[in-house]
Amino acid sequence: MSIPIEKNKQLILFDGVCNLCNTSVQYVIKNDQQDVFRYTALQSAIGQEVLEHFKIDRNETDSILLYSESDGISYKSTAALKIVSKLGFPRNLLAIFLIVPAFIRNWVYDYIAKNRYKWYGQKDECMIPTPELKSKFL
Repeated sequence: MSIPIEKNKQLILFDGVCNLCNTSVQYVIKNDQQDVFRYTALQSAIGQEVLEHFKIDRNETDSILLYSESDGISYKSTAALKIVSKLGFPRNLLAIFLIVPAFIRNWVYDYIAKNRYKWYGQKDECMIPTPELKSKFL
């Protein structure tokens, strides 16, 4: 499978019905000054193809995913920290937490992921990007 993404771009795959995830994606879009990222919902056709290609069980994943041609796929807290590392100062300082072992970071990540619908709610359908943002979504 060839993931349809421009060279030197990274793809963020997110839960399209999760309010926390959608708010996070909006934050990344606003702060992505280098235009590094492209986006797709896990529920989209491309999202499903990526999950299938990397043999990721959608029912077992409460995770944001980050795909880059050079690094492959990153999950959970690693994906989130790699994303903020590209957002410029001072947000990129959060990447220091990559030195914390993944099992500790992911314990916190999983706790938030497990409760995200209860705490932040969810939409009935995936976000539809505005015409200005449409080029950033696959």
